[in-house]
Amino acid sequence: MALQATYFGANGWLLDFDGCRVLLDPWLTGPLEFPPGPWFFRAELPQSWPVPGGLDLLLLTQGLPDHCHPDTLALLDPTLTVVGSAAAATKARQLGFQAVNCLAPGERFHHGELTLTASAGAPVPQVENGYLLQHPAGSLYVEPHGFLSSDLPSQSVDAVITPVLDLGLPLVGAFVKGMQVLPQLLERFQPRVVLASTSGGDVRYEGALTRILWQKGSMEAAARVVAGGSRLIDPVPGVSYDLLAA
Repeated sequence: MALQATYFGANGWLLDFDGCRVLLDPWLTGPLEFPPGPWFFRAELPQSWPVPGGLDLLLLTQGLPDHCHPDTLALLDPTLTVVGSAAAATKARQLGFQAVNCLAPGERFHHGELTLTASAGAPVPQVENGYLLQHPAGSLYVEPHGFLSSDLPSQSVDAVITPVLDLGLPLVGAFVKGMQVLPQLLERFQPRVVLASTSGGDVRYEGALTRILWQKGSMEAAARVVAGGSRLIDPVPGVSYDLLAA
């Protein structure tokens, strides 16, 4: 059996559990903007990506545009099964998806041999979702803002997808806590692989918001934290990684 992950930049991934293919928080094409408009925040991918074939599931952690990107979701088959947080499920239904499953923290969803368990994620401002994905081919935990629910029990997983940097705003503080959460993730899950996410992929950012954002941490610092126990991957977009490789 095989467990593979392919990165598209920002929060977007294709996860393949021995042929069960899960598209996670995809942003594949077109600009990304936050209200009230591009003057406030706009981002562009260095290249567009085709919609992956053979998808079994669309998994959405949040309802915000960088996780629930309208232009990208409009490209997908509306009969594709969707699992998402309350905010993401609402957006998916508005976009015409027909098989939308809303998970609250603690709830589970089964799709064939894949089991998804939702956990409490980032409050942005409503509490969104993290997910534990379990399949005979392997297991994976993902939460894109570095918020780890205390309700998730300690257990071994094959991989975690997480930011490894802190990002924040003056007066607001950190809204992405990757640097802070990394030691907790290592202790809680003992992952074989840590996949750095959220701020990667050479995305181009502009707008007023980007000029006041601050960042703490680095890939080098994350590598020192991870050293000896797990394999840290700073993913290259478009490359498929075998997460069970020695």
